[in-house]
Amino acid sequence: MNKDKYVFAQLVGFLDNFKFLRIVKKYEGDKYIKSYTCWNQLLTMMFGQLSNRESLRDLIVAMEAHAGKLYHLGIGKSVTRSNLNKANEQRNYRIFEEFATDSSDAKEQKNNITFTERFRDLP
Repeated sequence: MNKDKYVFAQLVGFLDNFKFLRIVKKYEGDKYIKSYTCWNQLLTMMFGQLSNRESLRDLIVAMEAHAGKLYHLGIGKSVTRSNLNKANEQRNYRIFEEFATDSSDAKEQKNNITFTERFRDLP
């Protein structure tokens, strides 16, 4: 039995939830939403990407197989394919784009290395 955090939960721990919620509020991503929030959508899509899922159906089947572990992974509960599909179609993509850009910019600032400095010395 695993006594530590799962690797996925450890990766989620590096994400800045406060920054993400600020961006969601800016684009009104959770307006009129009852349960499946933008944060849940982000975690679901990350799970699909990191577990190399090829379709939404494949992703949902994998999540249902790990239904008992979803809480410990940080996702909470499983979602239906139709709800995930609606969320992917209707939510503003700029929420996730801006979060990814801000996160990569913060990492660059933390390392104090710019993109041009990193590749300047390459042949």
